[in-house]
Amino acid sequence: MKIIDIKTFQRVDFINITGEIEKIINDSKVDNGLVCLFVPHTTASLTLNENADPSVKNDIKSKLENLIPKNDNYTHAEGNSDSHLKSSIFGASLTLIISRGRPVLGTWQGIYYCEFDGPRNRKLYIKIIKDNDSI
Repeated sequence: MKIIDIKTFQRVDFINITGEIEKIINDSKVDNGLVCLFVPHTTASLTLNENADPSVKNDIKSKLENLIPKNDNYTHAEGNSDSHLKSSIFGASLTLIISRGRPVLGTWQGIYYCEFDGPRNRKLYIKIIKDNDSI
């Protein structure tokens, strides 16, 4: 297992980590298998989405803020209930197929670390599982 540090810079931040994950897979020398990504934080998450047009992540941020505003009579004393809700929608993990030493992604897909209560210093856990019997 590998753990990488991620620094976020805004309260809500979508950080494209595709290149870092590709490098970790490449360094592992695993040609076929799975890569499991896990965020050990309750106000951060992961998602796959378009990485060609930055306006997409801006649209996601805007829509999330409209759906789950920062202040909405929440009872959680820390004042970040919206961050917990947003991260729950996306989820704390992703599992991707590795084929020919690369993560299988669609043409426009990128892997994003999603921050909802930043800026912070975060962790990402990465586990690569080698496929011994590919189909």
